[in-house]
Amino acid sequence: MDTQHTRRGALALGIGLAGALAGCLGESPGSSEPPESSASPTPSTTADDAAGPPAADRSPYMAYEASRLRDATVSGGVPKDGIPSIDEPSFLGAPAAALDDREIVFGVVRGDDVRAYPQRILVHHEIVNDRLGGVPVSVTYCPLTGTVLGFERGATTFGVSGTLVNSNLVMYDRATDSRWPQVLATAIEGSLEGRSLREFEVVWTTWGRWRRRHPDTEVLSEDTGYARNYGVDPYGSYTPTVRGYYDRESTMFDPLATDDRLGTKAVVVGARTAAGAAAVSMERLRARGVVDAGLGDDRIAFVHDAALDAGHAYRVPPGVTVESTTDAVRVDGERHAPDALPFERRHAVEAMWFAWAGFYPETTLDA
Repeated sequence: MDTQHTRRGALALGIGLAGALAGCLGESPGSSEPPESSASPTPSTTADDAAGPPAADRSPYMAYEASRLRDATVSGGVPKDGIPSIDEPSFLGAPAAALDDREIVFGVVRGDDVRAYPQRILVHHEIVNDRLGGVPVSVTYCPLTGTVLGFERGATTFGVSGTLVNSNLVMYDRATDSRWPQVLATAIEGSLEGRSLREFEVVWTTWGRWRRRHPDTEVLSEDTGYARNYGVDPYGSYTPTVRGYYDRESTMFDPLATDDRLGTKAVVVGARTAAGAAAVSMERLRARGVVDAGLGDDRIAFVHDAALDAGHAYRVPPGVTVESTTDAVRVDGERHAPDALPFERRHAVEAMWFAWAGFYPETTLDA
């Protein structure tokens, strides 16, 4: 194992030692090549289907066969559940949250529930199994790829497998032990191989921005049942300045592919359709407000939400004019909020460039 892998293991060891102490408080549950194929796998049908997470209506684009991804899967330096998911989350009201306005949070609005999940907590756990709008869900975060995604989980829960592919968190579901790379939202191993998860939007923003838009938000509490120093990020810091792993060009693990169109850790907003994947750099999206991308017969409009400094993605019909103005987004001249355009929403994924380009080496990019 090289020094980069050893360093990841050392970081994980610190988390694991704290996890051992946490056993007194509460046990953790359960124990660069071109793409081979652009075809999405066919979801399997097995006796485990009823117990596993519900399947998405359609599978997102996959650039690689599952076998290629399994071959590229490596140990992250911790055993299964060595990074423990939060399975019984508790929440505080916004006035009780001791967060600096600059701190990163992951925000969700689903049904009547409005919640913020601080990055400082999720960096130590990576998965929160929660209920939102009456639906069992998992909010997931991978520090090594800078990605946060939400999934419906059905009657099961997700845990951290201890393995990575393309530096990305590989989750497992506790009903079938199938393996799910977070960014791909599709199982690459186990009885549910080929099944894709139902996704929902999670917004990467800051506490100050989220609280101003949603003053009634709840916030994930540090009362997780585990002994952790939630004031320390083992990988570095996002506030007040970006440093450590997040600011370095190097990665701890080899990517599936390399692409020098952007810096390794540059932030992009990506979207996938059946035809492929597209991305825009966050810097470009901030400057333009709206960026159009073509994917086969699909037209994807990326829209910047200035109040949250976040990106959204929409499937837009041909011939429609979408433009950014100082106070809103205008569709054929009609004013709309950036998170409420009258089109089909596509899942916008904020990610480090190396991770997006590794999973989607033929991605279009507006930099």
